[in-house]
Amino acid sequence: MALRSTLKNLRLKNLNFDRYANVLGYFKYAVTSSSVVSLPPFVKIVEVGPRDGLQNEKEIVPTAVKIEFINKLSETGVKFIEATSFVSAKWIPQMFDNAQVLQGITRKQGITYAALTPNIKGLENAMKARADEVAIFSAASETFSRKNVNCSVLESLKRCEDVMEMAKINNIPVRGYVSCVIGCPYEGLIKPQKVAEVAKILCDMGCYEISLGDTIGVGTPGTMRSMLMEVIKVVPVDKLAVHCHDTYGQALANIYASLALGVSVVDSSVAGLGGCPYAKGASGNVASEDVVYLLNGLNIQTGIDLNMLIDAGMYISAAINRPTHSRVARALRHCHL
Repeated sequence: MALRSTLKNLRLKNLNFDRYANVLGYFKYAVTSSSVVSLPPFVKIVEVGPRDGLQNEKEIVPTAVKIEFINKLSETGVKFIEATSFVSAKWIPQMFDNAQVLQGITRKQGITYAALTPNIKGLENAMKARADEVAIFSAASETFSRKNVNCSVLESLKRCEDVMEMAKINNIPVRGYVSCVIGCPYEGLIKPQKVAEVAKILCDMGCYEISLGDTIGVGTPGTMRSMLMEVIKVVPVDKLAVHCHDTYGQALANIYASLALGVSVVDSSVAGLGGCPYAKGASGNVASEDVVYLLNGLNIQTGIDLNMLIDAGMYISAAINRPTHSRVARALRHCHL
């Protein structure tokens, strides 16, 4: 009854009814539907700051700073750090020192230090640098795929398959990424069926986990749920992760919507670092500090020390001479809680 009254008031005030109905409809579902699973007791945080967070920085971050950044992250309780990517420095100059970074860090037992590898050459170099595992990627948008990796989605999946075959021979775990799962800067909204199709191919190929990326941050809890419901039909939910950018301030809400559907892996970056060089307008990743604060409030375990995570975010923010984008970090440091 209260929901119906609220919607009626919105109509009377000539507000954007469709926008508010989408959000309110989602929360009505979350509260009343018996089909929603309980929230997971533990969530794995995949820290992507050293790779996805720094790759779009225009000024080259010194190798020593990247190494110290990863070392600080290793002290926080994070168990998975995407340390770098083995791509051509011609396309992503920031990752020119990939091998030096992986070989220079102080590795802690129990932590996975991963690298993004778009092709066979990247995988070979990652293995030489002792990456614990690698990631491959495709997209749910044809245009984005051509802008990002200069080939079609089908061709990108063939490259992924080549990397997967070599990784299997060398017993290296492979994680998969799907970009533009909600919207594309060139094509607009993406059909959930296309996301499911690409995710299933990566899963069948052998990826132990598929990270679904809202690359330009246009998702809402409603569109995130619709996409996930389609993907879950063909990929087990325990093999899924979400990777949310916070362009429209929806990332935490989208993560909560994902948790309610059983997703228990979240990609994030300390200090909200990041952005995509091939996705105009995309802001940074959701801040790891904000995600952990949310999860703490839900009594969901992460194994991460929030204060040490904030320290790592403050370190890299100072190193690149910009304020942290984590609201939690700013609030706690000002309040001294």
